Amino acid sequence: MKSVIYNTLAEKKKQGKKSFAVLIDPDKVDKALLDELIELSVSAKVDYLLVGGSLVISNHLDECVQHIKQHCSIPVILFPGSPSQISKHADALLYLSLISGRNPELLIGQHVVSAPFIRQSGLEIMPTGYIVVDGGAPTTVSYISNATPIPADKNEIAMCTAMAGEMLGMKLIYMDAGSGAKRPITESMIKIVADHIEAPLIIGGGITEPEKAYLNCKAGADVIVVGNAIEKDASLIQEMSAAVHSVPVKVI
Repeated sequence: MKSVIYNTLAEKKKQGKKSFAVLIDPDKVDKALLDELIELSVSAKVDYLLVGGSLVISNHLDECVQHIKQHCSIPVILFPGSPSQISKHADALLYLSLISGRNPELLIGQHVVSAPFIRQSGLEIMPTGYIVVDGGAPTTVSYISNATPIPADKNEIAMCTAMAGEMLGMKLIYMDAGSGAKRPITESMIKIVADHIEAPLIIGGGITEPEKAYLNCKAGADVIVVGNAIEKDASLIQEMSAAVHSVPVKVI
């Protein structure tokens, strides 16, 4: 099984280098906006483009991924809300298991159903422990998953959940406050999780300012994902990317 993008992430973590990813929801972009996001991402040296969302009610996923691949060389990683959100034209797939919840369908159920199709897709599969943290507002992911997020001040629960996910074989840990979160994940929670796992740590949800992206990286995040803020102001891509890439390299 391919491990090109994962190996790059792991090597960057080893070198202490941080990455910035722009999250693109196919339901929320037309061709003009997609072209703008691609142009800005290339200019800002964005590391990854994540494509997907909790719902994806349109049929534009495949078209969206193909358009991105035709117009830039930035790796495209699928961030699926369900097994149906797959495009063989992408480079890799975050194979998400919602380890912060107790919904068996999102822990393993949907994976059993989708496994043969996923294997045949030819995508690089990256097993990812997905942890939803309370961002102060109901989010689509918490509603769809029917799972209670980890309370924002329960750092030890997040730490133990991430550790368990890693020991169960998850190659990545993704902590998410959800799209449109009123408050992002705290630096103290990021730090305690980062200090207790070796897997690359992805942080997303509620990050609206470059300074927050910078502080999250300083706390231990390896990849910062921003989507909602960029949907409102695409010009933030340059500032966010610059902030993430300006974090001093700290070799682990």
